[in-house]
Parts: sequence; C-alpha cells; structure tokens
Amino acid sequence: MGGASLGRSVLNRAVAHPVRYRQPGALCLKPMDTPRVSRITPTRSAADHAAGESSDAAAGLAGLLARIAEKDQGAFAEFYAQTSRRVYGLARRVLIDPELSEDTTQEVYLQVWNMAERFNPDAGSPMAWLMTLAHRRAVDRVRSEQSSTDREARYGAAMQVKDHDDVVDTVTQRLEAEAVVQCLETLTETQQESVRLAYYSGLTYREVAEKLDVAVPTIKSRIRDGLIRLKTCLGVN
Repeated sequence: MGGASLGRSVLNRAVAHPVRYRQPGALCLKPMDTPRVSRITPTRSAADHAAGESSDAAAGLAGLLARIAEKDQGAFAEFYAQTSRRVYGLARRVLIDPELSEDTTQEVYLQVWNMAERFNPDAGSPMAWLMTLAHRRAVDRVRSEQSSTDREARYGAAMQVKDHDDVVDTVTQRLEAEAVVQCLETLTETQQESVRLAYYSGLTYREVAEKLDVAVPTIKSRIRDGLIRLKTCLGVN
C-alpha cells in the first residue's frame, strides 16, 4: 500500500475510532468526519497558538509526532483527537465553506502522516508547525478554487495595462473567496454595478461609463468609493 493510501486508511480509523481519552465536550466522530464547531472564533497566528500551549502539552504532541514518524497509527489517532478542532477552525476561517474546510483538514493530517519526521522541535512547537501546515494548505485551496471559477477573469483583467489606479490594484490583490461576495453587499447598488463590471467583466472606466450611460468621472468616483468601502470591509490596510 502506498504512503498516501496508507495515510488515508489510518486517518479513516483515527476519526472512526477515537482514542479512549476525551476532553469534556469532545465530539464522537464518524468515519471521515472532521470536527465541527458551532461558532468559529477568529483565527490566531501560529505564534499565538504556540503561546497558549503548556510545556507538557507541547512535549506530549512532540512525542506523538516522533511516533507518527515511525508510522505508529495509535499515536496518529491521538494526535488527531487532540488537535483536529483547531486545524478545522483555522481552515473554516480561511475558506468559509464547511465542505472545503473538511477536505482541507483531512489533507493536512495526510501531510502530518507523511511528513512527521520533518518536525523540528528546535524550530517551534508542534502546534505552531501544524497550524503553519494548515494555513498553507487552506491558502493553496483558496487559490485553487479561485482559478477554477469566474474569478480567474478578474485576476486576468488585473494583469492587463488599464487605466485603473493603485487603489484598484491593492484591493484586487486582497479580494479572497466568499469574503468578497459578502463585502460587496455593503456597497450601494450603483457602486456594486460599477465594481462588478470593472472587476468581474474586466471593463475599463470608459467601457463601464458607456455601458451604464454615465460620465467617466462619475464611474471613477463610484468605483473609488466602492473600493474604499471594500478595503474597510476586508481589513486591507
């Protein structure tokens, strides 16, 4: 059995048969489930996660990783039980979509199974290492999803030389996943219409103005005001 197949098999057993030790309130997971939380709290940085660990907990996770590196399935199940809520929470915060977050969480633990020997305790805590893997995997999934949807047109338009200003470029680079759709709802109807034509359809200011039968300066003002509101909503500095 190949490494990836073996890893999935072990992951299935880890979530289907959790270790005997459970913290109060822990979920009883079904096969191929990932931990769900009813309310997602804001994602903390890897450093914040590491700061919250006790030295005993960090040492325990490091010991589990050492055993996982030797393909100890029991250690993998226990490591999953102790850490999967936090990995899922980070993935959900980045991806928003619960199905994508579950898939990404499982991919992270396949990485753990296959790469546990790369963990270096001198470089950081086990949770910092794990959350870094999770964040990178979630960001990779965002990029992958974006490339397979109509959002690719928006990024393609940003690559062309058009009469868009620096504000446009800055905001375009930070538009991510469903957060964009949510933030667009905060704009006025005329701002939404102008921004969608400029970034989803790739039109220039002049083309938008002609399509809406409005003066170019008016269109520029609508788009600029809309982008400022988007920047605020998305937390772009």
